[in-house]
Amino acid sequence: MPPPNAVLRSPIVPARATTVLLGVAAATDLVAVYAGVVRHRLTGDLLAHSSEEINRSDDLYDLAGTLQLLVIAATAAVFIAWFHRVRGNADVFAPDVSTRGRGWAIGGWFIPFGNFWIPFGIAREIWTASTQRAPDGSWREVSAAPVKAWWTVWVLALVTLRIGTQWQNRTTDPEAFRHATDVVILADALMLAAAVLAIVFVRRLTAMQHTKATYGPVAAV
Repeated sequence: MPPPNAVLRSPIVPARATTVLLGVAAATDLVAVYAGVVRHRLTGDLLAHSSEEINRSDDLYDLAGTLQLLVIAATAAVFIAWFHRVRGNADVFAPDVSTRGRGWAIGGWFIPFGNFWIPFGIAREIWTASTQRAPDGSWREVSAAPVKAWWTVWVLALVTLRIGTQWQNRTTDPEAFRHATDVVILADALMLAAAVLAIVFVRRLTAMQHTKATYGPVAAV
């Protein structure tokens, strides 16, 4: 039986808002990649470039980083609101699937180290609960590849970004700084890929919940 306070709520509107913001995040990641490439080119031979060029490159790099932080903050807030809603729907669809309460769909993102795996586990359970059963009523597995791909790339992006930024902050050697910039460029590219994969995940899961809510828990033949 679903929990007494479990209510089915449409995730379509928050999913649309999340998708739009993820698209903006992907665009800012692309700008960050470009800014990193410009910085890499200039760092390779500082003497061949004017101080004005170097300052413009630094300004662009800083602007791209600021835009990323602002957009990520806004996207995270909307994404988590959507995530909490689909988690609540999972209690209605299949209350025996979820192993953590709905509050974990929010709190799990803010637990140090635990946020590397708790939200993924919740996402997998929501995915399972949102899947229609087979026509004979048995459980039917739907590939969770969108969940796994998004989460794998997202974690890789976070780890790579941490390595690259710490390397940049600690080194004073121009060549090492250039290599550190390359690592950050890779991280920004991974962030872009994670944003695109997150869009796929959000749209797919939202569609699954809409189908199950509209046509019932059992799939048509």
